[in-house]
Amino acid sequence: MIGVLIVAHGTLGESLVGALTHVLGSRPAQLRVLSITATDDPTLLLPRAREAIAAVDTGEGVAVFCDIYGATPCNLAIKLAHPGRVEVVSGVNLPMLVRAFTYRTKSMETLLTKAISGGCEGVLHVPATARHATSRG
Repeated sequence: MIGVLIVAHGTLGESLVGALTHVLGSRPAQLRVLSITATDDPTLLLPRAREAIAAVDTGEGVAVFCDIYGATPCNLAIKLAHPGRVEVVSGVNLPMLVRAFTYRTKSMETLLTKAISGGCEGVLHVPATARHATSRG
């Protein structure tokens, strides 16, 4: 099973895990979060990130999800990347994680494709309908 590491600003990662746990019914195995604060020195976080990768990797590889491309969590995650073994996806959201955990017993390529499509397809404009408008009181 593919391991998952979420690298994100502040409490975002743990909040996503809390929501994911709610949706799935329990906290998934082989899942870690590395939170980055404004006062953290990214070079000092690299060993902790590598330990987290090792903790969730049982031989199938690790998908690392981070919040914003180009920000500190993503820049740290990129240093962990190893094609086919440790892959990085930015723009993490709850639909993306649900999809990733649904496909984590498949190949890394399948997990990445499904997670990214789930993340993108989970972003929708939801227009108000007459029924919804009347319930707003």
